[in-house]
This record gives sequence, C-alpha cells and structure tokens, in this order.
Amino acid sequence: MSVAGESGNRAQQMREKVQQLTEVAERTTDPQERQKFQEQAKQQGQNAGESRSKGTAGGGRNQ
Repeated sequence: MSVAGESGNRAQQMREKVQQLTEVAERTTDPQERQKFQEQAKQQGQNAGESRSKGTAGGGRNQ
C-alpha cells in the first residue's frame, strides 16, 4: 500500500474514532463524563487534521 493510502486509512480511522466518542458523549448522562468524551473527540479530530495535512505535504495529489 502506498504512503498516501496508509495516510488515508489512518485519517478514516481517526474520523471513525471521533464519531464514536461523539456518540458516547451524547448518550452519557453524567456531565463530567460527557465533557471528557467531547474533549477526547475534539483532540482526535485535531489529530486527524494534522495527519491529513502531513499526508499530502510534498507531493500530495491535491497539487
């Protein structure tokens, strides 16, 4: 598999993790637990964005 393909898979996995954390936060009734899951989702989302930008740097197909 190419580096771009691996980066795409990693980004997809991170997006899925963000979605899972968001869903757990929505179902959680404890406000502190909800906040914890929301923060984790936000952090994962930021990490996914960083991976996406790293994956296309220096020869990405978007050029």
